[in-house]
Amino acid sequence: MPDRRAILIKRTLDKDLDKISHVEDAAKFISRKLAAPGIGLVFLGLAMLFAGVYVFDRPGAVLVIAAAALAAYMAMNIGANDVTNNVGAAVGARAMTMGQALVIAAIFEILGATIAGGEVVRTISSSILDTVQVPANTLAWIMMAALVAAALWINLATWLNAPVSTTHAIVGAVIGAGVGAVGPGPVNWRVMLEITAAWMTSPLLGGLIAAGLLFLVKTLIIYREDKIAAARRWVPVLIAMMIGGFSAYMVLQLEATGHFSPLVVTMIGLAAALAGWIVARPLVRRQARGLENRNSSLRVLFQLPLVGSAALLSFAHGANDVSNAVGPLSAIVSASTGQALEPHGAPPAWVLLIGALGISVGLLLFGPRLIRLVGEQITKLNPMRAYCVALSTAFTVILASWLGLPVSTTHIAVGSVFGVGFFREWYTRHSKRRIKYLRRTSDSWAIDEPEDPNMHEVRRRYLVRRSHFMTIIAAWIITVPASAALAAMIYWVMFALFI
Repeated sequence: MPDRRAILIKRTLDKDLDKISHVEDAAKFISRKLAAPGIGLVFLGLAMLFAGVYVFDRPGAVLVIAAAALAAYMAMNIGANDVTNNVGAAVGARAMTMGQALVIAAIFEILGATIAGGEVVRTISSSILDTVQVPANTLAWIMMAALVAAALWINLATWLNAPVSTTHAIVGAVIGAGVGAVGPGPVNWRVMLEITAAWMTSPLLGGLIAAGLLFLVKTLIIYREDKIAAARRWVPVLIAMMIGGFSAYMVLQLEATGHFSPLVVTMIGLAAALAGWIVARPLVRRQARGLENRNSSLRVLFQLPLVGSAALLSFAHGANDVSNAVGPLSAIVSASTGQALEPHGAPPAWVLLIGALGISVGLLLFGPRLIRLVGEQITKLNPMRAYCVALSTAFTVILASWLGLPVSTTHIAVGSVFGVGFFREWYTRHSKRRIKYLRRTSDSWAIDEPEDPNMHEVRRRYLVRRSHFMTIIAAWIITVPASAALAAMIYWVMFALFI
């Protein structure tokens, strides 16, 4: 064999290029993690610029511009933490992808906040503290401290994957900063009692409504011999109920002008429900063609109402929870510019818009972290159960928004999930319809066998994970005192530095 000439030249160019490409890959990986915080900072700057356009020539403009940045930061934290309530059930049931869910939530959050967010904003800005007893300058700094404290607490909770209540955080922060500044005298304890009662009853109401809806779905559709025929009959009815309830709520938003009587509101809701039923019938029939008579086929037929209920819930969340960000900002704007805060005064439109856009930016950038906890880890959700969760949460939040009560959407959503899970446990063991259905469809099934060795295991196994229940309850309990104490400390720091 001929001698091969030894290669004496090192291929340093290839090695150097490989190193450069590795550095580029590492830089891309790091920049990917920094992209979301960077976009968030850009949004904060735009919020300050947006606020400056409206108040630059007024007294207290600097304080209002700083408060706008804090409100935008708070709104982004709300979007990041509370997006689980809107689309967690739908994503957990695999009716929507993560991207589809985030886009739908962002659009309807903005609509809900700008169209129907004013009533709850007024409660946060002027009803928790008696603004007559608090000097305007002091009130502005109280609300500043409340915004900082609530935003920091929610940011920490999101980082720890804990779906805490943003409503609890801001209400606790307003009370804590107010007590730290002027004592407990200006706190409107009657309003606080109403809010606390709503906090306690709303998750129970959401759970009961969700369980009732699931009972109807199981009775009318799932445990029927011809499931597809039953679904063709009743799924349009469920869609009509959803459309009618939402239409009535939208009319109630206009009822403050006194143009609509309760009878007119009811008739409009029924008319919208009838129109929704007429439109939904052919759509459901088209989806049902060729489907087998199995539970898995029902997942397809429930995707349309589930997407609608998720959009409705996003609207309701925007209407209620935008107040947690812009309620204090509205109070700061009024106090800094010398305007009197009135319980029935409308907040400025640009204030609502900052909150609406902030919630959407937050859920798009940071929202997916908590979606799987509510959507997948508490109890197993399919499209039918997820629809019951989303619709019950939406109706409960809509009712509270109409009454002006800043309820916790997190409370209600998680309460609905647990309501579905606990109802399934009860229904699995006690439903006579289910027992008859299973006996009729399965020859080998025997529930009455006392000697069945697996019966003890069946009884021991639960459909709801109690560990998540206790963790979430603990996070709820600690939120109000923690945010109140943090707000009081932040106010004292601000008082020492700026006042």
